[in-house]
Parts: sequence; structure tokens; C-alpha cells
Amino acid sequence: MSKNFNLTIECLEGWASDPSKSNKLALTFIDDNNEDSWTYQQLWEIINNIKQNIIKHVPEKQSKILIRLPHSAEYAFCFFAAILADRIPIPASPELTDQEINFLIQDSEARTIISEKTSNFSSKNINILSPLDLKITIKNHKNNYKSKSHQNDPAFMVYTSGTTSKPKGVIHAHRTILGRKMMKLGWENFKETDKVLHAGTLNWTYTLGVGLIDVWLAGGHAHLYSGKKEPLKLISLIEKYQITVFVAVPTVYRQILKYVDLNKYNLSNLRYGLCSGEPLPPTVLRDWQKRVKVNIYEALGMTELSTYISTNENIKIKPGSPGIPQPGRNVRIISEENNKNNESLAVNTPGLLAVHKSDPGLMLGYWKRDIEEQLVFRGEWFIGGDIASFDEDGYIWFHGRSDDIIKSFGYRVSPVEIETVIESLEEIAEAAVVGVNVNENKVLIGAAVIINQSIVFNETTIKDKLKEKLAQYKMPHLIREVNKIPRTRNGKIKRNSLKEQLKDLA
Repeated sequence: MSKNFNLTIECLEGWASDPSKSNKLALTFIDDNNEDSWTYQQLWEIINNIKQNIIKHVPEKQSKILIRLPHSAEYAFCFFAAILADRIPIPASPELTDQEINFLIQDSEARTIISEKTSNFSSKNINILSPLDLKITIKNHKNNYKSKSHQNDPAFMVYTSGTTSKPKGVIHAHRTILGRKMMKLGWENFKETDKVLHAGTLNWTYTLGVGLIDVWLAGGHAHLYSGKKEPLKLISLIEKYQITVFVAVPTVYRQILKYVDLNKYNLSNLRYGLCSGEPLPPTVLRDWQKRVKVNIYEALGMTELSTYISTNENIKIKPGSPGIPQPGRNVRIISEENNKNNESLAVNTPGLLAVHKSDPGLMLGYWKRDIEEQLVFRGEWFIGGDIASFDEDGYIWFHGRSDDIIKSFGYRVSPVEIETVIESLEEIAEAAVVGVNVNENKVLIGAAVIINQSIVFNETTIKDKLKEKLAQYKMPHLIREVNKIPRTRNGKIKRNSLKEQLKDLA
């Protein structure tokens, strides 16, 4: 019989049971008026107690539990306690509408939801638990239920953002921890002495994973903030709590650089920043390096795998590239044409970014989406839809998602490449590029731009400058000034919304 293996145990039990480590701070949760901190021992005791309450209210193993709580310590407690109880938590945003929550309930077949408020749930069989229900102290819980999970058992389920279709449930196994250890080697390099601040919220796996799981695996001190993510506030937190590693999406770094006088803050404890979720513009990287005097290490990932391409302190940064495959990852670029060989394409040849299905961080599969699951596996390889190429040094260059690639006048064009060039112009603060269908036979390359303060928008001037940097077939046919680029809650460009917006402005 295979050995028991549980994600929560792997993260916390070793530190909590070591007398020399148990009183080390594991988590600090900050809001605008207060802060609370927990040691590894305290965290372990709280999670064990909630685990027993979950078992009491949800007696069936592998039951799905939807978590719909505000960004709070209770969110983290419930998520890890459910995993420890061998139940399957599903993190959800408290901002979701009743209609969106009802879709998740119906699709996931969850029968329990942890929530602070009662909503109009379409299912009459839903069991609603509040955090207070789960905080009731159960005596002698250490002698009660012990996890029976194994590496390949489901640990949690997360829903994709639904940018291309209805959200899909992605099931991850307890073995995802083994994949995350590759992330430490190739990207994060967290240490016991690190104080890590993640700018995201806990309904997002980027925050649960990098902000908590990976910090705790290293024995570090995780910091989360529940207030409004204003640039000035985030920088003040980095200074006040002597943060050593800051984690955010590139948009957050861009906003900090735009709105904060960084000379007023002591950021001497900061070792570096980490970013993922969207491409890091080279202009943002260079500006951060110049003004903060530390690097930002980028990573490329996806919900189905987390990050697997990255740079770190020991890997040279190439601005515009997310880096190289992390140690232990089997990655290749294969043809978009479905063939049986799945051979690696030549250097500098764009194709589908593929990861071998043996990767321990890869999902178990999609929940009740057999056809869609078949489409993302090609033989021994998982293809998530990203188009990329390898260069001569083994670095990945991201061209965009396969459904975002622009097909204009017989050419295939990467929106990410054009965005990077546009953002290199001094006039431009942000840029987003899409294909604009003006009729069924004609697609134009359209760019939405946000202009830097005190500069007057002039499309002709911008195009003249771009002619020196872009081949003619990559040149935007139309460039429009906008006040805001539509993005998801996680910072990704809403390209479908932008297509409609630019079509109206064409």
C-alpha cells in the first residue's frame, strides 16, 4: 500500500512539531485597522480543530466544500483544514454574484458551502457553514481523525477564470506539492528567514500557492493584506514589516512605479520581487531595477500546473522572456498541427508550449469535462494553449494564447510582442493589442493605449515611431487612446471585451 501523503501535513506538521521551530511566526494577516499573527504551532492547532469540525458537519470523505469568504485568515484556515480532513475545498471569490456561485455549486456538485452570508442558492440541499461553526473547540482533537490521503488523491479543486469559455473545475492532487518544490528551485528560492508579502487574495491559487503553501514549505513567514490594494499602502507594508520578497502581478508593479515616490521608503530588506499572471513588460522591469535596486523574477504558469517557466537569482534575466523550464520539468515546443510525433520544433519557431504529463504539478483532470480534457492532451504531452518559442539559450518567448494570436492579411502576429514594443515608447503607460474583425474577411491589428501624464495622444506620431521597431505586417492599423484597459480581477487583459471596444472606435 502506498504511503499516506497530505498537502497540509507536508506544509505545516514538520515545523509545528519541531520544538526549535514551532514558535516561529508562520502567518501575519493585516487589515487597515489591525493585524494578527500565528506561529506554526498555533496555526497547526487551529487547522486541526477546524478539521474536526468539518468532519463533524461533512462526514463523507472526498466531499466538495465551496469556500466563499472574504479575504481573511479564516479563509486560509478553512482551506487547509478541509484538505487535512480529506475533503476537497473549492476556493471562490466573495465578489461572485449569486448566479455565478450557483453555477459553481451545480457544476461542482458541492453540498457544503462555508460562507458568512446566506444567498439565494438554487440548490435546496446545500449545507451552509459559517466560520463560527468551525471554530468551536473540540477537545483531544489530536487523537481523532488522521488523514488517509495518498499522493494521487484529489486535494482541492479550482475553477479557471473562464476567459475563453465557462469556468472549468481543475482538480489538483496532493502531489502538487512535489511540483511546487521545483518552483522553489527554479523561481522563488524562499528561505526560513524570508518575510513574504503577496498582494493577491486567497480565492486565487497564485496567492494560496506562492503566498502560503510555498512560504510554509520553506518555513518562512507569510504576510497577507485584506485592505484596498493601493500602491502607497503596499509599499508602506513592505517597509513596515521589513518584507524580503514581494509577490504580485505586473500590473501592481506598474501602478507602484507610477504613483509612488519610492525615494521616501526604506526598502533595504527587500531581496527581490516575484511576478506571474501576465507578461512582465521590459519597461516595468527596468524601471523597478533602476528605482528599487532589486530584480523582479517572472514566471509563466497556468491554473492546470502553476508556474513552470521562470528565472531566479542564479538565472540571467532576458527582459521580455519569462525564463527557462524549472529543474525537473520536461517542456518542449510542438507543432500546432495535430500529429502523432509531437517532436520539438526548431529554435525560434513558434508552436504550442507542452509539458509532459508525468509532471507531478499537473492537474488530475477537469471535473466533468471529458471532451475538453481530451483536447489538452496530445499523446504524452499536456498543451494548455500557450504559443511560445525557445531561443538559442533555452529561454522561452511567450507569443500569447493560441486563441489570442492575430491572423491579419495572411500573417500570424503575436499581440504580446507588439504590446512590448508599444510600451517601450516614452508616451505609453500601458498597451493592449487584439485583432479587430471589421468584417468577416478582414481583421485589423488594433491597439488600445493609456498615455503617460502630460503627454497629448497623437496616433500618427506613435505609428511613425513604431515603424522603426516593427515589421510592416506587425504594425497596428489603428491605435486608440483609452482611460482603462479591461482586465480580469487577476490582471489579465480581457481581450474579447477589448475587441468589441476597439471595433466601436474603428
